[in-house]
Amino acid sequence: MGSEGNSGALQSLRGNVLLRFIPLCSLGFAIVTGGLESAGRGLCPVRGIRGEAGSEGGGRGSRPGGVCGRVGMWCRGRERHAGSSRALCGPALLLVLVFQGLPSVYSSIHQDPNGLKVVGSTNLPVKVYVRLNHNSPRILCVTNRLRNLEMIDPIFQWHGPGGHLVTENSSVKITPTGTLLFRNFKHEMSGVYTCSLVFKPTTEQEGKSYLMKYIIYAFSDPSFYYEFTVRYHSTSCNNIHNISFGKNLLRGLSKLVSELTCEVSLRKSECHHVKMQRGGMQNEIFFTFTVSSLDAEKSKSACQNTLCDVSRRLRKAKDLIEHYFSQQVEVIGKRKGLLPETYYIEGTLQLVWVKHCLPGYGINALLHPDCPNCCGR
Repeated sequence: MGSEGNSGALQSLRGNVLLRFIPLCSLGFAIVTGGLESAGRGLCPVRGIRGEAGSEGGGRGSRPGGVCGRVGMWCRGRERHAGSSRALCGPALLLVLVFQGLPSVYSSIHQDPNGLKVVGSTNLPVKVYVRLNHNSPRILCVTNRLRNLEMIDPIFQWHGPGGHLVTENSSVKITPTGTLLFRNFKHEMSGVYTCSLVFKPTTEQEGKSYLMKYIIYAFSDPSFYYEFTVRYHSTSCNNIHNISFGKNLLRGLSKLVSELTCEVSLRKSECHHVKMQRGGMQNEIFFTFTVSSLDAEKSKSACQNTLCDVSRRLRKAKDLIEHYFSQQVEVIGKRKGLLPETYYIEGTLQLVWVKHCLPGYGINALLHPDCPNCCGR
């Protein structure tokens, strides 16, 4: 295989790359796995294949290192053990398989985007998830290998869904070193972005060019809330006290969860005539409430410590509400004489955990497997 063919077909093994060698002796394979960056060098000075040192043939004076040294030592060891110079390691039997990794995925879901840096790849597009109305991570116009190289007269050019990106405007910033940063990311900024890099390794060499592709998605965090329904017995659906009773019930439930920085809202209230099993007709009021976390802007005081966890606070609110209605059952059971006009019907409380996305966004693990709990478009 010529050096030119090797340069185009194989990837460089230099840089900060973790390599793993798995010799499969029975098959005569040396499998090399790892995340590899694109470049234009050969793989091994073994049996005439170009190596990292740039020498051909692996002859005298060349020094195989890295992958080459390890594969060579393994082959020589197998040769001595087998007593044959071609056992397992002859040109017809030695196969080196290079497995490329899947597309890289970066997101600012659980990290500070200002401290996260994204490197590109010339092989596969890199996915980047940016929280809606927040700054993006720093998206670099280099691969992991190119970050460690000296570049002479580098030229960086970014293109997005709308065409060429200018150096800086109100929503986009491109640094002199080619780093792309979005400010206050909007959903219309989502799309495919490419960066072209041209530079000279030395003043005497020709310029080299690289093209990196990024797929950038906007996402938002889902809001969580509980929806619960309860049923109350009423003397009549036309009773004027039904409205005031609903308001008082809402006021009491809201006060119950206020210390958790949560709020209760009345979604709907309906009165129906219900035919009882093996019994007569009775009037029942169907209440539907939601209990949700107050936004930081709406709450008068900032929550502290673990109370800032939305899920934790909502679970505590759920426990308080369940205890509230179980107490009502106990009070009615101990009551002597006539029952009140309106009272809670035991066993009718039902609570459902709900995830909610902004309009136009949805949770789709098939469309966004790398961000299965995100509200994406």
